[in-house]
Amino acid sequence: MSTIEDLKRDLNKVLKVNIQIISELDVTELKEHGIFFILGTPDTNTLIQELALNNTIHLSSEFPGSRGGIWAKTILPNGENSIVIGGSDVEGLQCAIYDYSKEILGVDPLEYWTGKQPIKKHNEDLFRFSSKTIAPPKVPELSYFENDVDELANYRGKLLEYDWESYTQLINSLVRLRYNSIQLFDMLGRPEFFIRPEYKILKPDYQVDIEYVDKMIDYAHEKGMKIAIDFALGYQIHPMSADKADCWATYKDDWIKAWRYYLEETPLSKTDIFILRPRHQVWDWEYKSSCGESKIDVFTEVYVAFGELIKEYKPQAQKVLVCYSDGMQMWNDGFRPPRDWTVLWSDHGFGEFDHLPNTTDGYDFGTYMHAGYWLNHTVHNPYPNRVESVMNEMFNSYNADKFCLVNGQNFRPFLLNLEAYSAFCYDPETFDGDRFYESWTARYFNKEEAKHAVSSMKLLHEAQEGRKGYVEHLWEIREAVSYLSNAPIRRPGKTPIPFDYKRVEGDLENTARTKTFVLKAREEAKKGYVKREDKSHFYHSYILLPTIIYSDLIEFETVLHTMAVLKKEFEDTKNLQALEGARRLLPEAKQKLEIIYKNRASGDLDEKWKGWYAIENRRQNNGFPTVEMLEEIEANLNKMAL
Repeated sequence: MSTIEDLKRDLNKVLKVNIQIISELDVTELKEHGIFFILGTPDTNTLIQELALNNTIHLSSEFPGSRGGIWAKTILPNGENSIVIGGSDVEGLQCAIYDYSKEILGVDPLEYWTGKQPIKKHNEDLFRFSSKTIAPPKVPELSYFENDVDELANYRGKLLEYDWESYTQLINSLVRLRYNSIQLFDMLGRPEFFIRPEYKILKPDYQVDIEYVDKMIDYAHEKGMKIAIDFALGYQIHPMSADKADCWATYKDDWIKAWRYYLEETPLSKTDIFILRPRHQVWDWEYKSSCGESKIDVFTEVYVAFGELIKEYKPQAQKVLVCYSDGMQMWNDGFRPPRDWTVLWSDHGFGEFDHLPNTTDGYDFGTYMHAGYWLNHTVHNPYPNRVESVMNEMFNSYNADKFCLVNGQNFRPFLLNLEAYSAFCYDPETFDGDRFYESWTARYFNKEEAKHAVSSMKLLHEAQEGRKGYVEHLWEIREAVSYLSNAPIRRPGKTPIPFDYKRVEGDLENTARTKTFVLKAREEAKKGYVKREDKSHFYHSYILLPTIIYSDLIEFETVLHTMAVLKKEFEDTKNLQALEGARRLLPEAKQKLEIIYKNRASGDLDEKWKGWYAIENRRQNNGFPTVEMLEEIEANLNKMAL
């Protein structure tokens, strides 16, 4: 019914007619004239059942199969033309309706994020299609991972409070893109939010809203999405002490007690897909036993124990092992969960694999992929061609097509990659990275805009070769600042890192290379921007602005690198001119830092997204350069000149 209400809203966007939703019990409300949609499945709509039995349509619970559906046209007994949208099951009906909205009505599945509005239609336009069978997707479970979403949570001004509108619109778009589950994570109160010093300064009174989580789970279920949860034990929804998370032998009962609490006392009792990583169960790092255990032996027991709990509370639920990071080595070293677990193999963060399985050993296999990664979550790395090549290899060589978990970070910057994974997982046989680029940009831009948009995005991808991205460059800037100010890099809760020119030297070549590509990407984006024909801000916010923000940072880093080289020359040769050269660059560094702040604060032209890139809203990783840092550099260089 939620999907049918969406169809009604979509029709209202393109038609000037009165639209009513009626059930079969209300056939007396049928008017003599009108446009009629027959919606349902053979099990939920007797008219569809009758049409199928007399071969007017070809639809059953077996054909085209689960999550499959049809479009057809027929004539009602009163002589009126009608459109049949049906599914083998409810999910199939849902996919068929949303496909119709996209392809026939022109409703953008990402409308909330892109601002693209459909054009008005005439009644006859609704019938401009041939009968169509919508096959089930190749990958039966496509799940979105709600992770590292600070910007999405913060941009409306309430830090780390998940805005209802943004989150429900995220779910709405995901459903239209055939994502049929969502893994909740940040919104459960990830440990960083209430433990890490940076977050305690940002939001000292952080408290997860359990009623809100429950409401969000209900909304996702209403939209037809399953809820996936990684049953890690550090969430503020019911946190376990970290000192109990590194010795299963001693604290096994505490782990099981905490899981039971989740399943009995929290909204996590509504979980449909249970996920577990063979890692530390509070912090996202390798399990290193404090009591001499083998981690393979530990997790062999853990997965049996947790599986028994799931069987007790949710016997029909799906169980998923995510072989993240060292989990892949554990698998190749012989670790195995019980046979009823689906195994997901993890990319390295940028859509490729550093490690591959020695064997799938007969298990159902899937993939854990990144549409965005924490190292580049500010500026996207578009790679539909990589999606094509890498996923084909995983499907063809390892049959890893039973499940796909996609990490979308803060969602908005990663729309293209998110949709690319959806398109590939639906039909790998027809997916082509270049054609996807063309069709995706054609949906939003004119021919000239689209040409330059694709060229710019491909260059932006080249700029991030080698798992590099905006946030990685923030770390490189910290290394340069540390060296220039003769001060260690201080990290909350961790040992300071001594200043060292070798760290900076190792960044010089890559940053120069990145600068070349990101400046080319910016110039290509500008060429398309001047060709725009409408007043939409989407080209600016999705194509041009990311290249501006990235190039601003790289240009600032380049000045620091030049200063570092000159400082090193002075240290090696005592040439005062080199030191003076470094000091003379300080005004330029300050000016470029001001540009960074200006474009992040006011760069997005769309009022709807005001504040998205504001420094105070960004995720707290790798810090951010400040004027105070430059003042410390200046003081140190002045001291060296004495």
